[in-house]
Amino acid sequence: MKKLILILCLFTSFSAISQYRFPQNNDVDYDDPAFETVKDIIDEARKNSQLEVLAHELLDVVGPRLTGTPQMKQAADWAVNKYTGWGINAKLHEFGEWMGWERGITHIDMTSPRMRTLSGRQLAYSPSTSEDGITGEIVFIPEVENKQEFTDWLETIKGKFVLSSMYQPSGRPDYNWEKFATEESLQKIRNDRREAARKWSANFRKMGVNRRKINSTLEEAGAIGLLSNNWAGGFGANRVFSAGTKNIPNIDLDLEDYTMLHRMVKSGVNPEIKVVSTSKDLGTVPTFNTLAMIKGVEKPEEYVILSAHFDSWDGATGATDNGTGTIVMMEAMRILKAVYPSPKRTILVGHWGFEEGGLNGSRAFVEDFPDIVKNTQALFNQDNGTGRVINISGQGFLNSYEYVSRWLSPVPSEIKKHIKTNFPGMPGGGGSDYASFLAVGVPAFSLSSLDWSYRDYTWHTNIDTYDKIVFDDVRSNVILTAILAYMASEDKNKASREKRVMPVNPRTGKEVPWPNTRSPRRERPEIF
Repeated sequence: MKKLILILCLFTSFSAISQYRFPQNNDVDYDDPAFETVKDIIDEARKNSQLEVLAHELLDVVGPRLTGTPQMKQAADWAVNKYTGWGINAKLHEFGEWMGWERGITHIDMTSPRMRTLSGRQLAYSPSTSEDGITGEIVFIPEVENKQEFTDWLETIKGKFVLSSMYQPSGRPDYNWEKFATEESLQKIRNDRREAARKWSANFRKMGVNRRKINSTLEEAGAIGLLSNNWAGGFGANRVFSAGTKNIPNIDLDLEDYTMLHRMVKSGVNPEIKVVSTSKDLGTVPTFNTLAMIKGVEKPEEYVILSAHFDSWDGATGATDNGTGTIVMMEAMRILKAVYPSPKRTILVGHWGFEEGGLNGSRAFVEDFPDIVKNTQALFNQDNGTGRVINISGQGFLNSYEYVSRWLSPVPSEIKKHIKTNFPGMPGGGGSDYASFLAVGVPAFSLSSLDWSYRDYTWHTNIDTYDKIVFDDVRSNVILTAILAYMASEDKNKASREKRVMPVNPRTGKEVPWPNTRSPRRERPEIF
């Protein structure tokens, strides 16, 4: 009982001191010589912004940046050329290899019982079809009573397409039901969705196959292709990940067409489709980070790092994940080079590769450049979407309140007023690249953004495109990031790496551990 009371007191104490909002009124005199550079940063960001140009060139022209694709290398070359044009040294850091793949055209047509072109796309790393395509009937995974019944069913799918995802009871998002439905209808759709998910999970247990293995199981049984739907929960939004097949195509269909085909099969209509997909297997290709640097003049061996992952999934163009984080860091570096060309500490930007496969680029950098890591003053990372920054945590560093607050002090009030801080906070466990540095004790901070329906509409979806960017918010993030980099660079003191006393986990009775370091993937597997 005493231990529980102590734990509660600790959590209460930390909560009481950790939540802080900066005052809305700035008392900073930007005409003061001490803040002249800050004023110049703000002016350059507002009057000479290159954000729209950078976003267009990266997202519309280059496009998605899936690891192993020619577009990822094209994007890296584009970034190096941009930095070079701004007078900033830039290069690629090769750290491993992966499977090379290039997306082609995907054409999906229902040929029976009527003609209709279906809306969908190959999943990443999916095998292609022949030039003539493949045609076949469609079946879906049945509800079974046991593994033998599932095994017997597998004997019937040779030469057929298989609908391999759960049927969604409704294509309307939850918020749409909550706004318009009667209470009775709302409760019914909630029950229907829970029951559908429950039955789907229970069926896998009866089949004796987990979800990681289902695609390869269907492939081995002789299916000619898989049809899937990973609905994100918003109108028209699908999550687009990897195929998980070796020899047959895996096609992601929009919910509307997927559920139509499912209903046809269930009613005995037996639809047929034709699929033509022209992707290319490019063998093994390098994986790399894209790095750029403004050399420090007083403490060149100490570093301030700007951080954002460069790669994306390729259902769309990776605009909010992580095109916005990328252009924030590029624009911040452009501005710093223009108004602060001789920083006290070296300012380095890391556009990390292969984040989507497990923070591999940033983990490789940590392993490959220990001297830089050891001498890093601070790292600022942005990843999660298009909105303005609204949260900065101290990430478990005991004295983070003192120096992060100081670095934030000259940020304009109209930006700072939206930011909630949490000191000392808890260290992040691996959601984005700052965690790679945090694990080895670097003061690494996530600039967490406003959601803007990120989870329902743009995170890893087919509609994560330029038009979803809120440039007013992104411009504010540029100003914030550039000022933080400037202030951290100019700070006369080295940022403390002293860690907080970690709380006790009430379930285990043990202290919560600091996140562990992990090595990156450096070699391509047989299948993603």
